[in-house]
Amino acid sequence: MTTSDATDWMNHPVIRSLIDQASTLALEERITLVKGLIPGIADALSDEEYEQFVTFIRLKGERFLEAKSHPGEGRAERHIPGERDLEGR
Repeated sequence: MTTSDATDWMNHPVIRSLIDQASTLALEERITLVKGLIPGIADALSDEEYEQFVTFIRLKGERFLEAKSHPGEGRAERHIPGERDLEGR
């Protein structure tokens, strides 16, 4: 889930279990699950924080697709910025 010491706290057994369980759902069910989480996330964030969250989600998908289409090339060769780049880590 995480490869950075700064985000190592995210490697939580309950979160990992939820992700593993969600991974067993059909695609449409996983999309519905994500859509169901969005209102609570949006309500807990400021407008600026929500925009940053949406940007990070979009970039996460784009980076995954880029990595998938260029296996073995590593993060240094990718063109789409990641959270670390945007956060200056």
